[in-house]
Amino acid sequence: MNSEPLASTQLSEGIAKLKMLPEEKQLEVLDFIEFLQAKVERQGEARSNWQHGISALEAAGDLVGCVEGPEDLSANPEYMKGFGE
Repeated sequence: MNSEPLASTQLSEGIAKLKMLPEEKQLEVLDFIEFLQAKVERQGEARSNWQHGISALEAAGDLVGCVEGPEDLSANPEYMKGFGE
């Protein structure tokens, strides 16, 4: 993907077209731009985490303990009964 900025003429043309849209559509364009910015930031964070050797547990650390459930999932002896028979 090319990360070089648009040429001045392309940017001016884009702004002119944006100004011709109804306000509702201009807001949609703004929402889309913000979505793309967030996506780029997430990709940068993921790339940075991968380069720094972060583990899956560290990456998902804020999710640990976020749901209720048994501490030991093997506590239900009936769960696997008959599996593979």
